[in-house]
Amino acid sequence: MTAALSREQFEDVVADALDEIPQELLDRLDNVVFLIEDEPTDEQRPPHGDLLGLYVGIPLPERLDSYHYGSMPDRIYLFQGPLTRHSRDRDNLVEQIRVTTLHEIGHYFGIDDDRLHELGWG
Repeated sequence: MTAALSREQFEDVVADALDEIPQELLDRLDNVVFLIEDEPTDEQRPPHGDLLGLYVGIPLPERLDSYHYGSMPDRIYLFQGPLTRHSRDRDNLVEQIRVTTLHEIGHYFGIDDDRLHELGWG
């Protein structure tokens, strides 16, 4: 993007992007939090390219019935720096965040990267 966004402006864009995700899908998430970070940590960063988002947790198909009791929430990270760098303008940023969020939600449901790309979610 041509202009840098403050954290508050970026959070507004994230809210707009999340509004475009079907509520029925969001309602199926259990014990998941969305977090915004400026950049991925060195441990999170892939060897090549930027990381736009990241799901950290136990995918739904791998959970045991007792998983939720006392467990930390799964996390979906959105990285402001990479998302902003990969976007031409605000509308494109909303789309990048929407697709990235769908991609990470897909990992929550146990969908692998190849299938997510087939679905257009990454």
